Amino acid sequence: MNSLLILKDFNVDALEKFVEESSIPIVTLFNKDPSNHPFVVKYFDSPLSKAMLFMNFSSENADSIRTKYQELAGQHKGDGLVFLLGDMEASQGALQYFGLREDQVPLVVIQTTDGQKYLKANLESDQIAPWLKEYKEGKVPAFKKSEPIPEVNDEPVKVVVADSLGELVTNSGKNVLLEFYAPWCGHCQKLAPILEEVAISYQSDADVLIAKLDATANDIPSDTYDVKGFPTIFFRSATGKLVQYEGDRTKQDMIDFIEKNRDKIGQQEPAAAAADKEEEPAKDEL
Repeated sequence: MNSLLILKDFNVDALEKFVEESSIPIVTLFNKDPSNHPFVVKYFDSPLSKAMLFMNFSSENADSIRTKYQELAGQHKGDGLVFLLGDMEASQGALQYFGLREDQVPLVVIQTTDGQKYLKANLESDQIAPWLKEYKEGKVPAFKKSEPIPEVNDEPVKVVVADSLGELVTNSGKNVLLEFYAPWCGHCQKLAPILEEVAISYQSDADVLIAKLDATANDIPSDTYDVKGFPTIFFRSATGKLVQYEGDRTKQDMIDFIEKNRDKIGQQEPAAAAADKEEEPAKDEL
């Protein structure tokens, strides 16, 4: 008997993709069973786009949703997607990471290789296939994790969230010094009063804005802001020039940096001077 080997669109990238997909179960199970943990680690280490369904395994419709999801995963194997099924009891950390809530389950979220996320919450078993089809056709809008936009934002250091980043920073037409911080970060806490002093120095200057964004609670456009530790500070000029601040974290050094990099829009009152230099900046790793 002759064997026939058909190589369709064969190339190195396709082979690597095939090997990667074949090394992960059709559906990786994320629960409290330690024997599944090596597969979960391999799943999240995969460079492929990830489809994740989170649900309560003991709910009434768990079996029907699980069966339909397993079928779809088999049908889409080789499409550049790897699939995970997560039990709520083991998935709290994942939900927090994606900015999701327990009352949204059962939910499916897809994270693409460029970091975009797509979400369908409170789904039924018969909604999984149509939603995945719409996702494949590019009809599902990207999901963005964001804190609510503050109703009042009148402190010297303005609060920016993912949903207001465009309005307050990118498209503001202002010179913006933006700190990406984490609430638990000691260096961020030490910087807070200094940043407020800088902001107070610019309160009479309508063309300069000092702001902060909680990077643990809001999605950040990683293609624009490379945030690997906290605090990370960027300056965006009124015309869109982006520069990362890596100087000493003192009031005067930060003011000097702003004055050097800002775009002159009109006549501004000079910022207040002064403050002794402090220790060399340190950074908390993510």
